Amino acid sequence: MILNVHPFEPFFNPESVAVIGASHTEGKIGNMVMKNIVESGYRGRIYPVNPKGGKIFGIPVLDDISKIPERVDLAIVVVPAKVAESIVDDVAAKAKYIVVITSGFSEVGNVEGEKKLLEAAKKHAARILGPNVFGIYSARAPINATFGPGGIRKGNIAVISQSGALGIAMIGRAAEENMGLSAVVSIGNKADINEVELLSYLFKDTMTKVVFLYIEGMENGREFLEVLKRRPKEKHIIVLKAGRSKAGARAVASHTGSLAGSDAIFDAAMRQAGVLRAEGLEDGLNWVTTVALSPLPKGRNVVIVTNGGGLGVVAADACEKYGLHLMDDMEVLKKTFRDVMPEFGSYKNPVDITGQAGGEEYRKALERAFKEPSIHAVLALYCDRGDKELNDIKDALMEVHKKYGNKPALYTLFGGEGASSIIKELRREGIPAFSEVEDAVSSLYALYKVREKKEEGEMDEVEMDEERIGKIIGEVAEEGRKKLLSHEAKEILLAAGVDVPKFHLAKTLEEAIKAASDIGYPVAMKIVSEDIVHKTDVGGVVLNVGSEEEVAEAYEAIMESCRRNAPKARIRGIEVMEMLPQGVETIVGSTTDASFGKVVMFGLGGIYVEVMKDVAFRIAPLPRKEIKRMIREIESYPLLAGVRGERRKDIDAIVDVIYRVGLLVDKFKEIEELDINPLMVYERGAKVADARMSIGVKK
Repeated sequence: MILNVHPFEPFFNPESVAVIGASHTEGKIGNMVMKNIVESGYRGRIYPVNPKGGKIFGIPVLDDISKIPERVDLAIVVVPAKVAESIVDDVAAKAKYIVVITSGFSEVGNVEGEKKLLEAAKKHAARILGPNVFGIYSARAPINATFGPGGIRKGNIAVISQSGALGIAMIGRAAEENMGLSAVVSIGNKADINEVELLSYLFKDTMTKVVFLYIEGMENGREFLEVLKRRPKEKHIIVLKAGRSKAGARAVASHTGSLAGSDAIFDAAMRQAGVLRAEGLEDGLNWVTTVALSPLPKGRNVVIVTNGGGLGVVAADACEKYGLHLMDDMEVLKKTFRDVMPEFGSYKNPVDITGQAGGEEYRKALERAFKEPSIHAVLALYCDRGDKELNDIKDALMEVHKKYGNKPALYTLFGGEGASSIIKELRREGIPAFSEVEDAVSSLYALYKVREKKEEGEMDEVEMDEERIGKIIGEVAEEGRKKLLSHEAKEILLAAGVDVPKFHLAKTLEEAIKAASDIGYPVAMKIVSEDIVHKTDVGGVVLNVGSEEEVAEAYEAIMESCRRNAPKARIRGIEVMEMLPQGVETIVGSTTDASFGKVVMFGLGGIYVEVMKDVAFRIAPLPRKEIKRMIREIESYPLLAGVRGERRKDIDAIVDVIYRVGLLVDKFKEIEELDINPLMVYERGAKVADARMSIGVKK
């Protein structure tokens, strides 16, 4: 049952369905959809529509849409695009939900045609799935309103796919492996109904345990994250997104913007939401089926049982790669396996029961692994010896797995045709079995990842001079500028509560000398110009200025060098700033993503940031707990944690800067991009050495 009737209940559990373009001709989509609906055991009312009339699969055919006697819950449209455009108003008047299987819309440039579908639906308070989809399967009804394979088995896996071909392939694989599905929805062009609305239903659907989501693009990232936050803890989602390339990255001025490809941000958003993202299709399908079939591990101890030492080493290496912990308590391992161990075997994990092990040896060893409470997950490996033992092995694995099932157990059978046939038999019985060790270990990793508890953390209030920040942004906008000058960016950060060293914009040599005296020597001096991005490249920076004479020399040198190297640049003056001692150079930044909105970045900073690219992203604003996880992701984290006798740096100070930047860009949407580079981090505190900021129109 569905708790609290969801608006999409009639979509997944329709009491009536119309097929617009139902066909008498075998092989045509309109015929395949009708056949699947009838053969799926659908118990509701079916209204096929075709001008020719007659009967299809014994069901009377209506010759006009207007003759449908009621407003149906679901209408399936399978007529050509031009016809669909001409009849959509009539269909929308007769249906609450419309599945437009027809292609030939925005995916081929027919944006106006797609717009016409939406306008008609809106006029009649109807909703559209598609266009350009293969249909919908729902075990709840049950109904298979697709032109894909029939004979779908009910189960606990739901599939939402932007690719029709992938959705059809998933149905085929499910049938081959006797895997049960709760729903399959093709979303195609996503003109109206999208993955967020479908997930909101599936997260309440008691039939669904795990959702496999394949998407090619996402325009509503914030809504997506919100629905993920509300998912029940017993529901799991695995995402496969096409396009890991850097092709989507924008060419922008800031380091943050240039490093923030759309895929990097999507990846960060999934980490933040505690969602497992698959690297490829095979991993995704393996993970989904394993999560659907297996209990979650209750602890970290993994034990490998194998008849081949080499295969065990391969599995152990894969476990290390995926961060899985091989149980290393020799006393427990010895107690558990010693009396079932052959003379030349080894109870050191991987547990090697030797190449002579048959069904009985596997049965005893696995029973011991299942019974031992401190063993939390089992990887059973069998290297095919090409003899009659293979069927005995299969029987032993099936028997023990079905008898216990109190912890996850995954099986790899490595060998020829015999091993492959056993794998198929095990999968048909709902047992996770693989031909490659890497696939089994990867799938166990997925179980551990979905088991992780995601603690959101609380957002606390911090003081910000919002009036001052708004005033500076307003003044810059009035001048028609997008880029803030460095002292303006620092003023905003200072107003946001970030630790900024003393600084002053000097427009004359006299002002520079006075500023340096007020701040205290030594000072740093930097050119201020919206036209000069990389100041050091044009001789616009002088550090460690230690006296009035040096201030004068530095002032003249900077001005002369910038006029020579950047003759057209508008020079606003020279910024005189407190000289900071050397610390660990990091970068804190923010950019604006088309899907997820405001994003924050942290990483190794300084002049090498775009070379090293050792950065991590999150969606802003975010709690301090999540910021700490973000900081630990960068490879250079040991530099902050303390290496080779160095003291630990003030990570809490970094957390505070990132937290405030996240709040700042969330409150002031006009801030499109922001870089603090470098943010100098010390044993106590973190200070802004330089800052860059650009604004746009408030949204």
